[in-house]
Amino acid sequence: MNSSSLCLFSSEVACPASEGMQYKNVNFLLSRSSLRVSCFVKKGGDVGASNGNGKNINALVSCQLMHNHKEESFIRKRRMQVPLQKADFVRTLLIDNYDSYTYNIYQELSVINGVPPVVIQNDEWTWEELYHYLYEENAFDNIVISPGPGSPACPEDIGICLQVLLKCWDVPILGVCLGHQALGYVHGAQIVHASEPIHGRLSEVEHNGCQLFRDVPSGRNYGFKVVRYHSLVIDLESLPKELIPIAWTSSTSTLPFIGCDDFGKSNVHEAQKVESIFVDPVLAIVENGSSNHFDYGSTRSTRVLMGIRHSSRPHYGVQFHPESVATCYGSQIFKNFREITEDYWLRFRSSFKEKRAYSNACMQLSNVIEVCSSISAENNAVDQLKKIVHAERDLEYNKTEMKHLEMFNMVNTHHATTGYKCLKLEWRKFGHLAGQVGGAESIFCELFGHETENTFWLDSSSTEKERARFSFMGGKGGPLWKQLTFRLSHQSDGSSKGGGYLSLEDCQGSAETIFLKEGFLDFLNKELLSYRYDKNEYEGLPFDFHGGYVGYIGYDLKVECGVKSNRHKSKTPDACFFFADNLVVVDHKNDDVYILAIHEENSSVTQWLDDTEEKLLSLDGSVKMALEKQDSHYLTLSSNKAGFAAEKSREQYIEDVKKCLNYIKDGESYELCLTTQMKKPIKELNSLGLYLHLRERNPAPYAAWLNFSKEDLCICCSSPERFLQLDRKNTLEAKPIKGTIGRGATKEEDEQLKLKLQFSEKDQAENLMIVDLLRNDLGRVCDPGSVHVPRLMDVESYATVHTMVSTIRGKKRSDVSAVDCVKAAFPGGSMTGAPKLRSMEILDSIESCSRGIYSGCIGFFSYNQTFDLNIVIRTVILHESEASIGAGGAIIALSNPEDEYEEMVLKTRAPSRAVMHFD
Repeated sequence: MNSSSLCLFSSEVACPASEGMQYKNVNFLLSRSSLRVSCFVKKGGDVGASNGNGKNINALVSCQLMHNHKEESFIRKRRMQVPLQKADFVRTLLIDNYDSYTYNIYQELSVINGVPPVVIQNDEWTWEELYHYLYEENAFDNIVISPGPGSPACPEDIGICLQVLLKCWDVPILGVCLGHQALGYVHGAQIVHASEPIHGRLSEVEHNGCQLFRDVPSGRNYGFKVVRYHSLVIDLESLPKELIPIAWTSSTSTLPFIGCDDFGKSNVHEAQKVESIFVDPVLAIVENGSSNHFDYGSTRSTRVLMGIRHSSRPHYGVQFHPESVATCYGSQIFKNFREITEDYWLRFRSSFKEKRAYSNACMQLSNVIEVCSSISAENNAVDQLKKIVHAERDLEYNKTEMKHLEMFNMVNTHHATTGYKCLKLEWRKFGHLAGQVGGAESIFCELFGHETENTFWLDSSSTEKERARFSFMGGKGGPLWKQLTFRLSHQSDGSSKGGGYLSLEDCQGSAETIFLKEGFLDFLNKELLSYRYDKNEYEGLPFDFHGGYVGYIGYDLKVECGVKSNRHKSKTPDACFFFADNLVVVDHKNDDVYILAIHEENSSVTQWLDDTEEKLLSLDGSVKMALEKQDSHYLTLSSNKAGFAAEKSREQYIEDVKKCLNYIKDGESYELCLTTQMKKPIKELNSLGLYLHLRERNPAPYAAWLNFSKEDLCICCSSPERFLQLDRKNTLEAKPIKGTIGRGATKEEDEQLKLKLQFSEKDQAENLMIVDLLRNDLGRVCDPGSVHVPRLMDVESYATVHTMVSTIRGKKRSDVSAVDCVKAAFPGGSMTGAPKLRSMEILDSIESCSRGIYSGCIGFFSYNQTFDLNIVIRTVILHESEASIGAGGAIIALSNPEDEYEEMVLKTRAPSRAVMHFD
């Protein structure tokens, strides 16, 4: 064992402060600055922090005295006395810096460690609470510090992490991105702007062969490609002697993702045991037998630091993102960190007996741990961990749906329902009927086109390449029909965190308004969990919507999904839904038509089924032709060529793009999805005719028509993007779109434009960032190891544009509900950027009005807990004599402001032309 190893076990740790510097209270690290910009002192590119007296906080942080270290020494020594055997699992405390990739790390560690980590946010625990669980309860073997927005110089960005890095000198720690920068910063290194912000782009990395990179190749053309998301870096020149560089990349070299087969690849070689994990990495021998000796002085000017480790503590940092889907050998790095942890404790910790209660609980209740800081707002991490540490086994997961609901009632203390609602389903199938009667459009016009009030049509008008298969339509139906209209309260005063007024109208026209303290999504969750049904009644149906809620969730409901407040107030309701008890479904693949009706046990729906069947079998397409003639008449009478007025001018939008680029440069966001609105006054308009015109000229797989007549609200949506789907097999799927280019005038030009999009590094970076974000969102609610990306960066073609689309899937955990899944991912990441929470705060400050329905989602929640929701884009909102269209695009470091404006205008082309044709 070398001398640096022995330093780990000394009862005293020298403080790496400058001589003569006074110790400061570590509590200042958690104080909030009045203005975040005050955290930065920009001089010569440095991003430092000032205490107001001109002194750099690096020095102050570096000399924090572990004042109670002697009092703690006895507790620490209990962990470090005699050798022990390796355990079957490793327990990680994962500190989340409010990032949108943390749960990708969570998913990796859940599989690699053998038990899910406990996730806490960086301001959730005090140091005393963390110390209690780490040292007194022996609840954790190592700590991982997540990426995040901002800088380690800002207390509100980094929270408790600096204290952890200073005080937990005897616990293995891995910092990722911001966590890596914090490791450097806390020991005195400078954090500076990178020569170029790199987000969602790949680089090849060289390393020195230390244990963190065992079985990982090194150097150019050897396959170790990593994804980077950072604007700031550790200045290599300022690195103190106790921090050792272990990985680098070129300061200018990035690689486009071109569909290589090894994305997300983990090392397949068997790990080999090394003698010591604390050997000087400069002298480490790489697995192929060659020695990597780096001349630090000659590389500092041309290389960017990608990894460091502490010389005498088991602390490591990597600037890149090993958890990204496109990072090669990322899983191997996490496996290596587990081995580092095991080797460390195998040599020096006294016994695993002290953790027996926690370990037993972990093995029995591994899926419970993640609940502590993600889904259940009522149960914080401290309470959850106390139950696990003390082996309280009061949660058992049951197979039957009745027990499933009872479990939810126990976990969610406010989850009280008024009683179960037993629903029965009846349905009929008409094989190969759709084509015979003129297709879905004729069916809708015949059954619901005469009186369009309170009708809906979830319309798969683009079914090529199996993008979508089913269309669902209906109107004001049977005795269970009702309309829900929800408006957030006080949402413009900056203090709203949910809660609002829900208006309910039943099929008889009776209405009431109630206040929902916990918000709309909580109400919807309770409603869906209250339904009882027989699965056998829908076994023969090939689709997952069998009746239930149809409507939209507006963008401002983000305040029910983690955002602190809304700056702007929506003119339209924040959510509107019908409860549809009668339903017509078209199977575009097999040309079949289904009619369905749900009812309570003591009622009958035979009459509606009989009447609808009769109408279907008598269709001849005459209604559709009559409607088209009526549309032409409206066009002649109401022609008005006044165009749309943009909320912001070209110059203002370009200026907003530049603001976004500045935020990205300072590390506040990786990607900001900036939007704006275009509006136009309208006279009397045949809104259904407008929708039919739009669907004909711009067919889309997730199109929709919604008419809420009481609200004077019609939605004509031609969205090509799925937000989130949950099927009856509990598979979650997201299909984000990022990357758009217009179609060509000729076949040759069109193919060239398609290839230009496919190989654009900018568009690939946009798409990859949102794929990793959606993997994170699904990872919050999916079984460990189940989240995967079957299709990455496919190009799909539509009437006016080519788009880049990816598909992310995962297996829903048994202890979360359908609405929990939506709350974990809403709003869709393709409309926010990443990290999501910080990005939405920034966008709220830049955008001048509420997005309203735009950027939200439209779709269904079936009574049996399945759902399918789109992203509201390419959509015309008709509300109170005004037509509005939202559009925007993702701003990243590679964005050109003028090009971003042109892309935004391109996206409005199809819906705006449709309105101009009809008004």
